[in-house]
Amino acid sequence: MARGRLRVYLGAAPGVGKTFAMLAEGRGRGEHGTDVVVGLVETHGRERVERLLEGMEIVPRAAAEHRGAVFGELDVDAVIARRPEVVLVDELAHTNVPGSRNAKRWQDVEEILEAGIDVVSTLDVQHLESLREAVEEITGVVQRETVPDEVVRRAGQVELVDMAPEALRRRMAHGDVYAPERAEVALSTYFRPGNLTALRELALLWVAGEVGDSLGHHRAEHRVAGVRETRERVVVALAGGPEGETLVRRAARIAARSPRADLLAVHVTMADGLANADPARLARQRALVESLGGGYHQVVGDDVPRALLDFSRRVNATQLVLGVSRRGRLARALSRGVGVTTAASSGTVDVHMVTHEEAGRSGGRRPSRAALTRSRRLAGWGTALLGLPLLTAALLGIGHATLPSVILLFLLMVVCVALTGGMWPAITAAVAGFALLNWYFTPPFHSLAVTRPENLLALVVYVLVAIMVSAVVDLAARRAREAALAGAEAEVLATLAGYVLRGEAALPSLLSRLREIFGLASVTLLERRPDGPSGPSGSSGPGGSSGSGGLDGSGGSDGWRIVATGGGEPSTRPGVAGTDVVVDDDLVLAVRGWLPGTSGRRVLEAFAAEAAVALRHRRLAEQAGRLRPLAEADRMRTALLAAVSHDLRTPLASARAAVEGLRATDVDWAPDDREELLATADESLAKLDRLVVNLLDMSRLQAGVLGLTLQPTALEEIVPRVVDELGPPHDRVLNRLPEDLPEIAADPALLERVLVNLVSNAVRHSPPGVAVLVGASVDGDDGGHVGIRVVDRGPGIPEESRDRVFMPFQRLGDRDNATGVGLGLALSRGLAEAMGGTLVPDETPGGGLTMVLTLPVFPRHRAAPAPVENL
Repeated sequence: MARGRLRVYLGAAPGVGKTFAMLAEGRGRGEHGTDVVVGLVETHGRERVERLLEGMEIVPRAAAEHRGAVFGELDVDAVIARRPEVVLVDELAHTNVPGSRNAKRWQDVEEILEAGIDVVSTLDVQHLESLREAVEEITGVVQRETVPDEVVRRAGQVELVDMAPEALRRRMAHGDVYAPERAEVALSTYFRPGNLTALRELALLWVAGEVGDSLGHHRAEHRVAGVRETRERVVVALAGGPEGETLVRRAARIAARSPRADLLAVHVTMADGLANADPARLARQRALVESLGGGYHQVVGDDVPRALLDFSRRVNATQLVLGVSRRGRLARALSRGVGVTTAASSGTVDVHMVTHEEAGRSGGRRPSRAALTRSRRLAGWGTALLGLPLLTAALLGIGHATLPSVILLFLLMVVCVALTGGMWPAITAAVAGFALLNWYFTPPFHSLAVTRPENLLALVVYVLVAIMVSAVVDLAARRAREAALAGAEAEVLATLAGYVLRGEAALPSLLSRLREIFGLASVTLLERRPDGPSGPSGSSGPGGSSGSGGLDGSGGSDGWRIVATGGGEPSTRPGVAGTDVVVDDDLVLAVRGWLPGTSGRRVLEAFAAEAAVALRHRRLAEQAGRLRPLAEADRMRTALLAAVSHDLRTPLASARAAVEGLRATDVDWAPDDREELLATADESLAKLDRLVVNLLDMSRLQAGVLGLTLQPTALEEIVPRVVDELGPPHDRVLNRLPEDLPEIAADPALLERVLVNLVSNAVRHSPPGVAVLVGASVDGDDGGHVGIRVVDRGPGIPEESRDRVFMPFQRLGDRDNATGVGLGLALSRGLAEAMGGTLVPDETPGGGLTMVLTLPVFPRHRAAPAPVENL
């Protein structure tokens, strides 16, 4: 029996419409004559889903008892016995009740598929096993219900049900996903805009990966060797030469001509490990590619044209950009080169040969031919000069050795010389061995003549084998040296890149790392003193002070000072060390010790330039840090003066006018008028008192002398007092605190002041007749915090202005000049942070502002947060 086919509707989060799409497909198939039944669908009370279920055949659920309660699960046996063509099964990742036939619903679906029945199911991206950790990092919720990715990948079709985060939040606010009392909590926790956007990206990327794999399988199955031009993809080949930046910019212009074109750069590293490219140049070219919006790739291969074309076809590239060869005319005449060979075999990939200033210049830096150290070469010469005579004397003393045996012993001696001293001592030993063999061991003896052809052949083969072995050993030694050098350069550049990406500027540790990798005695970054001579010193005399050096001004001489150093005795001025790298007129990197050739110089230049940038960045940060308190104090003084001169004047003027009117002897006030004047004076003085108290508390907060006492505090006792303190507007506040909230660690008096500020602000900005909601829930993975939410339906605050409303003496837009000096939210956030909490604004779904005050649970209480499925 053929296995059934699985179709999965995948969504970024609950509520995007997966179940609706599944039922719509089922009804559509049924109308076209397909036998479709509903195996299990969870409606969650959604009217639109329930309407779609009307008239469809539903297989009764299997009853499962657990802890005295009865649950309904998918009845696999009933579905298989019914044998429909298609069965609809919701929530593929569902965990069955303990004691069920299978632990997971996807295992039930596998049995149905094995029975030859097609299945249509639904799944959220959070339940894919490979994305479990990513989802936990995004949402802070541990997913315990997961489906192996392979189960979903085996599906015949995976269709993405997509919805914008704002649209989903609107559905939540309107009650189309959860009941209103559950929607408020869900919107402020799991269904935040940032969470939904990240989950949507995960879903899109996962489905895009599946589409790419499907295209690859299709091409392999149908043996499609060409390129499917779904979009323009331009690949630029980088050899690590000076022409690389020209090629990258040319490729970027080609890609810019087509909409949605991709730019990819590739560098082919030889499979033998040799570093033929300049690492510093490659690093700069990679940065250029990424700054232009492209991607950088590195592949390994022993045939550069084949590796380039394989990569181009693998990424479905349409165009390949190569540089004209830098080889000379003779080299181009002897071989076609990478560009010509690649163009001849490119097939459907367009190849662009781009000329540049370096084209035809064959005179580059030649690597050192010395593959071995001087001591090893001397040892090889010594072995050749002493070993061959000693071996000849020993064999003559034996007297009865045959010529083949003697040749093998001489060959062994040549191999020993090659392993010790390299190619030239070994070739010399081979030639000398040929002469000794011919003179002493080949008839006629003591003559260079050879009478028998087989003896001549043996001697010639001996020389050829000895020369080839010598060349192979020398080549291996050269490659090992170049590979070690390339590894050191790559490690230095990777270390430097890591520091730059992390924004770190630990110059001493960077210099020490550079010294350790190249075995240098010391590395010192020198800076000219402001009163020093101009231009780097060329003196080679002894330095001034000694020691390990330090930061910013230690150990300097002759107008120079040490900024940072690593290693032993630092260089105190340019010209003292073995190598100086001039960064600019005021900075020099001085290096003591041996450097690995010109490539090491290039690495040093790249490192010195980045070290200078890090130094300047650190000093700018220090300068900004010194100026920040002064600027803040000046801003505070200016704002305070403006507030006192403007906002405090109104209540003072009102109170004074009311008192002067009451004291007037020439006016006979009626009782109602007198009562109104007294009320005006009382209200103005109360407002003035609140402003002064807020000013004093803000000054204490900024001075760090605000006294507070953290103790277990019950919100159900605080919130009613807050509502009562509001006065007449208290009937516009709805208390929606749960009954099982744990006690929080807070100062009751300060917490009450914070909530009064937040609730009064929400009431003031809410439309008339619209209530303000005060709710709370346990937040955090470990249940260690309680989030208190004050929800209003007012005009809200634009996202770009949310931080500004917490600044002292600021009111959004300064539209209302009769509501105080703008200290309410600033003071509330300061008091919340003083109690170890946070205060952040959020958007109310459907319009308005939600202020979220988060405070820690008192240590003796820890409540676990509710899982997402139960929101």
